[in-house]
Amino acid sequence: MLLVMERDATAAQVEAAVRRIGEMGLEARVLAGPVRTTIAVLGSSGSVDAARFADLAGIREAVPVSEPYRQASREVHPENTVIALPGGASVGGDEVVVMAGPCAVESEALILETARLVRDAGATVLRGGAFKPRTSPYSFQGLGEPALHWLARARAETGLAVATEVLEVESVELVARYADILQVGARNMQNFPLLRAVGRTGKPVLLKRGYAATVTELLLAAEYVLAEGNPHVILCERGVRGFDGASRFLLDLNAISQVHRLSHLPIIADPSHGTGQRSAVPAMARAAVAAGADGLLVEVHPAPERALSDGLQTITPAKFSEMMRQCRAIAKVIGRRIAEGQ
Repeated sequence: MLLVMERDATAAQVEAAVRRIGEMGLEARVLAGPVRTTIAVLGSSGSVDAARFADLAGIREAVPVSEPYRQASREVHPENTVIALPGGASVGGDEVVVMAGPCAVESEALILETARLVRDAGATVLRGGAFKPRTSPYSFQGLGEPALHWLARARAETGLAVATEVLEVESVELVARYADILQVGARNMQNFPLLRAVGRTGKPVLLKRGYAATVTELLLAAEYVLAEGNPHVILCERGVRGFDGASRFLLDLNAISQVHRLSHLPIIADPSHGTGQRSAVPAMARAAVAAGADGLLVEVHPAPERALSDGLQTITPAKFSEMMRQCRAIAKVIGRRIAEGQ
């Protein structure tokens, strides 16, 4: 249930509603909006009787929440969530944030070179995997903690925020010491202990859709992070499995509009994993911006043919720079802009 307060509701009236919710054995989550305050009533497995609040002043209405994802629902939080990032960019507002870099951090020299190149082309976030979940146990698994050190150095030298993946609960604390954005990959979308652990850090969480997951399942996964009191969740459409082997995955652009309709959380698109083909990445990046994506996650490497991970879907810095020019034009047409660093 959602309690919508009157525009002129006092702090004492809000506190009285919160106290009543606590007396019912439920949890109150106060959401202060620009116009009025709302209170999400959490912790009930069934419907909550609105009559329990009838005697309280300052409540405009009690609205039942029909979706199973309470805090991620736009019913509970009508305004878009905007997540501020280090460096001045924000995800979920008018800006389209571009995150770019190699799939995996292969060396200090490579990540520093790539960071400078993607920054100069307009990216505001550096992506790169220190720990890599791979389908085959014999594939390159990442360099671990040394790669985190190199990512931190790249941030210090370029001003880019850092996004990198965390694979397990045991490494959350380590990765959080270095990363500005904690990525939960498609394979871990329903790793519920991991979702709770990254939620407790309070840092922005980039949650990728599983490649056989519905939009509802994605939003329920986000709910685990939100339930830990962390409102900074960025969803990512990274492609789902289809029947046609012509492309590695199908980038589901429809999911972008569906998420915007159902949830207040920002959603970005990953045209690299979403296609699995280098030649298709720029076109699908342009399409994602036109579809309303709040950002892009793009794999860029100075020499994709030598990349240790996902080289076939990785574009060169020159192609990335060209793609950025095209995306700026598209964003302008729809009343948005590509985020720029400070």
